[in-house]
Amino acid sequence: MSGFPWGAFAQNLGLAAAAAFAVMLVTFAVAVRKGVHRIVDVAWGVGFTAVAVVSFLASAGEGDEGRRILVTVLTSVWGLRLALHIARRGRGHGEDPRYEAMLAKAPGRRDLYALRMVYLLQGALVWLVSLPVQAAQYVSTGLTGVTLAGAALWAVGLFFEAVGDAQLARFKADPANRGRVMDRGLWSWTRHPNYFGDFCVWWGLFLLTCDSGAAAAVSVLSPLVMSFLLISGSGKALLEKHLAGRAGFAEYTARTSGFFPLPPKSRG
Repeated sequence: MSGFPWGAFAQNLGLAAAAAFAVMLVTFAVAVRKGVHRIVDVAWGVGFTAVAVVSFLASAGEGDEGRRILVTVLTSVWGLRLALHIARRGRGHGEDPRYEAMLAKAPGRRDLYALRMVYLLQGALVWLVSLPVQAAQYVSTGLTGVTLAGAALWAVGLFFEAVGDAQLARFKADPANRGRVMDRGLWSWTRHPNYFGDFCVWWGLFLLTCDSGAAAAVSVLSPLVMSFLLISGSGKALLEKHLAGRAGFAEYTARTSGFFPLPPKSRG
């Protein structure tokens, strides 16, 4: 691990934290003005983009330029697509029921509670999860087969996220589907194509650090944390708990893979 520029990377950690929290604090100010905290979900993707751009600028002269450009572009494309998708999905709607339920039990002022429990927490998660994005900028090795494999896995992830989101949006836009379970397209292969896509994106970005043992070691917590959140935390597990009572959901779970895409079972 001796070839890794630890001093420069340590400075980057501070700059990345500042970028992540700046995005969240600006979003908090906008949310308080609008009276709707659901826009913090838009800031999630924007925060990663900000970290990627700040890390790219801070790492000039340290890492391989091609790798620095690649990780910055991949992160920004993923983050901005996600932010735009969530912004379009939430346009014209009131508060997210998740935040409404949480803030209804808030001790003291709701906005200050939201700042502590939502915005600052998400800022910290952006900083933690973005470790591969930061560390890859300081890897001096040129692009290798492992790097290209990471980019390919990222592309698979983006495909599942973008196509899955588009399919679900079309399904929900049809009034005839109200109350029904989405079980078409990618959603017939996995109950969570968007979460599976996110899983692939972050393991793909982690592979961009793997030409340096030091960068990989300092980054591996990121995809592990994301995997836990997506499968057992606020992703799959929480959503399925919410959908458990919906008509047809039990049959859907019986024939459709819970996470990793597999051919759907026969309806019998």
